[in-house]
Amino acid sequence: MTFAREVKNAVTPRAALLVIGVLGLQLLFIASYVGALHRPDPTDVPFGVVAPRQVSAQLVTQLGELPGGPLDTRAVDGAAEAREQIMDRDLDGALIVSPEGTTDTLLVASGGGTALANSLTRIITKTEASQQRTVRTVDVAPASAQDFDGLSSFYLVVGWCVGGYLCASILAISAGSRPANRQRALIRTGVMALYSIAGGIGGAVIVGPVLGALPGSVWGLSGLGALVVFAVGMITLALEALTGIVGIGLAVLIVVIAGNPSAGGAFPLPMLPDFWRAIGPALPPGAGTWVARSIAYFKGNAVTGPLLVLSAWAVAGTAVTLLSAMRRKPDAATEAAKGQGGSNLA
Repeated sequence: MTFAREVKNAVTPRAALLVIGVLGLQLLFIASYVGALHRPDPTDVPFGVVAPRQVSAQLVTQLGELPGGPLDTRAVDGAAEAREQIMDRDLDGALIVSPEGTTDTLLVASGGGTALANSLTRIITKTEASQQRTVRTVDVAPASAQDFDGLSSFYLVVGWCVGGYLCASILAISAGSRPANRQRALIRTGVMALYSIAGGIGGAVIVGPVLGALPGSVWGLSGLGALVVFAVGMITLALEALTGIVGIGLAVLIVVIAGNPSAGGAFPLPMLPDFWRAIGPALPPGAGTWVARSIAYFKGNAVTGPLLVLSAWAVAGTAVTLLSAMRRKPDAATEAAKGQGGSNLA
């Protein structure tokens, strides 16, 4: 047998296409992560200004016109209102100007991302110095001392996402990427639901009571985890039902390559380039990270939208998985197994 024939037998056309696809995913992984994270410049950060009426409009304009446009400024009625808007996650920071002295107060929330809080501190400190004023920083939603740089929420959600698509991938590899009938699709969905509950509770217990990395409700995080795992798992099963084993790669593309760098984990959304900032909230890692931080540091505020995003992924994945199974005609082997009374629930 010639060497060329050996190569042809060893690497089938289907395998060659899959290898090319993997190479594409690899290059997209590099482009996405480096593109999103290589230059974390804050842009249009929602920022409040509390100042005396006679200088408020001028200061809002001045801060809004800083080089590079780091701040999206708006006037706020008072310090209490500024704190409330930060806790509601409508603002990422606020400057409270003292009408009597030369020391102003900067409100930040490191629980929403330490990198952004530090960046706001640098920007305002430099701006205040140019006006011969000083600033003291008050963290109204501080990250836990055990939560370095506020990253625990992000890594928790990444772990849940990995579990979701790995569980779905194992189901596909072990028993065929496309469920043979509706009953098997329902069983896979049930397995995914049980796995999601276990994964959600396990992750919440590890980051909470075991490691003390995140404060907040353990049951709230558990419910979030179950939803994240189920959403990612079901969308992976749906892609497998539509495209076969290629669906695993598509799930990696959506969740890992596009979703992780745009999730606002290492750098919150206002520090990401426009493309990643736009897609992040619509993908499971970004929606999950936002909700996890809200539960841990912001009294569970501003979670409705992200929870709807996760629910939409879960519902869409479940619907596509079940509908694909219903439309699929049983193959000859399946019919023979039924005739012999055989059963295979995979």
